[in-house]
Amino acid sequence: MRQESGMEVDGAEQEQRGSTRRGVLAGVGLIGVAGAVAACGGSDEAGGDDAGSGDPGGAPAAGGTVLAKTSEIPVGGGKIFEGQKVVVTQPTQGEFKAFSTECTHRKCPVDEIRGSEIICPCHGSKFKITDGSKVAGPPPQSGNGTLATRNIKVEGDSISLA
Repeated sequence: MRQESGMEVDGAEQEQRGSTRRGVLAGVGLIGVAGAVAACGGSDEAGGDDAGSGDPGGAPAAGGTVLAKTSEIPVGGGKIFEGQKVVVTQPTQGEFKAFSTECTHRKCPVDEIRGSEIICPCHGSKFKITDGSKVAGPPPQSGNGTLATRNIKVEGDSISLA
């Protein structure tokens, strides 16, 4: 037996206290590792680059921001505006639609329009330019798998966020 703070402590109790201390330290270490992993966001997500967006926080641009001229959006295709996190499409002549660039699966930003589909590079999700609905890819984390609609305003030959 050993004396600790005026009390006698036998070997079994010392071992039990040592285990508790080790358990607490191990738990703290695991929490630190879990926090670091969560901060990284996973290894299969694409990192967004907001270079040139004018917004270091990466928030969507305020309403009224002119995105493009109508002539810059191809009929049957579209254009991605990374800094504003919006995709503008023109499914048919004179019909303009806008969607969020945030994929419904892992929130990766879509980065390409191929034919009549909006493509996410992370897991191969594909969305229609007509309504943002999913054509292919993994299941959404929430919702119905359709890209969120963004409000735009077409005035004359200018397209801007509403």
